[in-house]
Amino acid sequence: MKKLVLSTLLVLQAVFVFAQQNPALKGKVIDAKSQKPLQNVVATIQSTNQSALTDFDGNFVFQSLPGGEQVLVVKSTGYNQQTFVLEPNNGEPLDLGVVVLEEDVTSEQQLSLVTITENDLGDDNSGSESTSGLLQATRDTYQQAAAFNWGLARFRIRGLDNEYGVTMINGISMNKLYDGRPQWSNWGGLNDATRNQEFTMGSAPSDYTFGSALGTQEINTRASFYRPGSRISMSGTNTNYSWRMMGTHASGMNKDGWAFVVSASRRWAEEGYFEGTDYAANSIFASVEKRINEKHSLNLTAIYAQNSRGKSSPNTKEVNDLMGIEYNSYWGYQGGKKRNSRDKDVEEPIVMLSHYWKITEKTSLNTNVAFQTGSIGNSRLDFQLGNNPDPTYYRNLPSYFSNLGGYTPLQLEEIGNTFRLNSQIDWDAMYIANQNSAFPGRSVYVLYEDRTDDNQLSANTILNSSISENVSLTAGANFRKLRSHNYQNLLDLMGGQYFLDIDPFYTGNASQSDLNNPNRQVGENESYGYNYLLHALTFDGFTQFKFTYDKADFYLAQSFSRTEYQREGIYRNGIYADNSFGKGESITFENFGFKGGLTYKLNGRNYLDFNGLYQTKAPSLRNSFSNARMNNVITPDLQSESITSADASYILRAPKFKARLTGFYSKIQDATEISFFYGEGIGSDDGGDEDTFVSEIVTGIEKQNMGAELGLEYQITSTIKATAAASYGQYIYSDNAKLKTNDDALAAAGNESLTDFGTVYIKNYHQPGMPQTAASFGLEYRDPNFWWIGANVNYLANSYIDVASILRTDNFSIDSTTGDNYSGATPETVKDILEQEKFDSFTLVNLTGGKSWRISKANRNTVGFFASVNNVFDVTYKTGGFEQSRKATFPDLQADQANGTPSFGSKYFYGYGRTFFVNFYINF
Repeated sequence: MKKLVLSTLLVLQAVFVFAQQNPALKGKVIDAKSQKPLQNVVATIQSTNQSALTDFDGNFVFQSLPGGEQVLVVKSTGYNQQTFVLEPNNGEPLDLGVVVLEEDVTSEQQLSLVTITENDLGDDNSGSESTSGLLQATRDTYQQAAAFNWGLARFRIRGLDNEYGVTMINGISMNKLYDGRPQWSNWGGLNDATRNQEFTMGSAPSDYTFGSALGTQEINTRASFYRPGSRISMSGTNTNYSWRMMGTHASGMNKDGWAFVVSASRRWAEEGYFEGTDYAANSIFASVEKRINEKHSLNLTAIYAQNSRGKSSPNTKEVNDLMGIEYNSYWGYQGGKKRNSRDKDVEEPIVMLSHYWKITEKTSLNTNVAFQTGSIGNSRLDFQLGNNPDPTYYRNLPSYFSNLGGYTPLQLEEIGNTFRLNSQIDWDAMYIANQNSAFPGRSVYVLYEDRTDDNQLSANTILNSSISENVSLTAGANFRKLRSHNYQNLLDLMGGQYFLDIDPFYTGNASQSDLNNPNRQVGENESYGYNYLLHALTFDGFTQFKFTYDKADFYLAQSFSRTEYQREGIYRNGIYADNSFGKGESITFENFGFKGGLTYKLNGRNYLDFNGLYQTKAPSLRNSFSNARMNNVITPDLQSESITSADASYILRAPKFKARLTGFYSKIQDATEISFFYGEGIGSDDGGDEDTFVSEIVTGIEKQNMGAELGLEYQITSTIKATAAASYGQYIYSDNAKLKTNDDALAAAGNESLTDFGTVYIKNYHQPGMPQTAASFGLEYRDPNFWWIGANVNYLANSYIDVASILRTDNFSIDSTTGDNYSGATPETVKDILEQEKFDSFTLVNLTGGKSWRISKANRNTVGFFASVNNVFDVTYKTGGFEQSRKATFPDLQADQANGTPSFGSKYFYGYGRTFFVNFYINF
């Protein structure tokens, strides 16, 4: 019996050894320049979920192959992928021999993307408005065009804001609880350190999270995953910043089980592309991993990215005609140097500890704990008992006098000349005004910042398991706890000794920011105006099952989340004395989601892919309190959003030709938006012209996005490649919404502050701020001697202005004192005056190129450069804009537009003209 057992074991061992020594497919991957083996390269058989990683010696093996023709893709970050057509012959093993990967020179293009992702429009302490950063790691032709070519015009994939995508570092969400968007500046300037990324499109399955309608981006900072070596680079550009220096070193895993990565960069500019836009940013990254044994590894990641930059102003057509589109009203000379009054400062370091546990060969568990702290500040001028220091204040412009009447063209021209001579902030005049204050020592003008100090604890755990040969499971749980301190912080008394903490527009108690400390004298680095805490606690979990078979793959996923918000006032506001101080009512949202998809394999090259999602999503912290700076009131009619999305694609993946054609649809229901502005004819019973500052609350917003995407790539020769991409969408508001305003003046007078304006008639208006049609064609030449050049032509169209909701209510056309329409406010005239502005289409031509050299055969050191010129023909184009809400009734708006130069016309943002980016680097 013993002999039989021993014989059986020997036979099994021999079979096992033979199987290991005779795999169905094997190969070895090396670097084209250094000829060194490459570790952690991914080899994937396209028609299956089979993947293999190369070992320390660059070898990969597959123990089995499906029948029929197959396509193998070998790829690694920073290299051009290799594609092989496999034709297994009667089960005979295939040996690909040495697979050579060449450096992807175009990966340097990622460095220039920072000029897009950090150039947001927001004036509050929110994340970036651009979605382009979500696309940094993608290699799909369509996504490349969307990121690098169309992103300059604020193109959004499928018309979706990036709050509908998930950006993660080591599986922990970087989307802010405040507004749902990632703050790209938190890791800005660390391109080398954030290169290891995985991306999913739309609602496709992710190995890290349930996701949402836009997609997911996972940044992996595990130290052993970085390619060993050092790198130093120097860049120059004329966009947000002028210069950049960066250095990075990755050790690789040593024999003692240690690996580390360090990276640092600095970016700076005295002035960016637009006038007065200074820039200064410093970033540091470190990641250290300790492999405890074959099953356990710990990794510590630390990220510090400090960023300070001057903003540029949106301007009306009148101002742009007077001053040009590069004009920026936010700065002025002080002591011979330009000083911007509106800087955005971000400093929110992150520390993250990760544990990797390989439970079995088929099951792994990754657990991460992160803590993020720091501040975001947006500065601006404040004043009491003085004139508005904004040079574009409407009473300084010719349109104001033109609309008053009685001025000749010559007089209006002189007013325009006076504006040109006084078109910047007069810092010296404000300092003099403070010195001559009617109340000695009291500043008339000060510089302050809207400040947010956040402390957030995050934790998650992600389980990945191959349950069987055909079924895999991903499950995860996430926890986040936020304490957000929001206040007005006084930065500069500008020569004065104190500033009074009151609102000069009101009297008595209503003028007091804090009744617990009335008439407080404020010094520098002290809070005033508003001061409150926001608390948030969230939990979510998901499970995902993927099923893989010869002809079809499909997946099913589900999620659940619980979100709790609460406001805690530190000041007792004089207007809202009874509901501004202390903790307010907490609000809780419980949400769920389901998604699924199917990939049908026509053969090894042709696929049909379908995805569908339905989920509910808690409103953001920003939109949950209608006037958080003043009181604890929860936004009326607040609901969770409902998101439905679906897409269907035909995909072709051949060695020389790749294509994807996708049709998509999404609907977002019950969305909420809150904005703040001065308006006339709002809140007062007589509909008069008195200005009032209101918060506008629009609820029940419904958006519908549908369209098609196309990406084509053809390798004409071994050195020439052609690419084409196109997107056509219709992004509209598919139903009307509801609008209320909160008016502080009404509350100060002892009246109900909320006014219900009823229906907002925005159905079939276009969603703003992005081209809804885009097309691109490009050619690339890659020389075997490691130089590369490319050009692309891009057409962008169908971009619309952001309409003012208050103008689309009955209040606009109906006189509240009589109940009848204003004189002349017929359906035709109202429709005409409220027609949504459509921006002109435009074409941009971009050039890119690069070259690298091996400078040492012994050490395999390389140097290289990447260069790009965007908008070669210096085309002028609008990237966005918004209608002003000041003139909120038909007669007021009609009178303002009567002379063709409205005082409160729409304001516009413009894209860059011709810009360049040059990057020199050395790898050693």
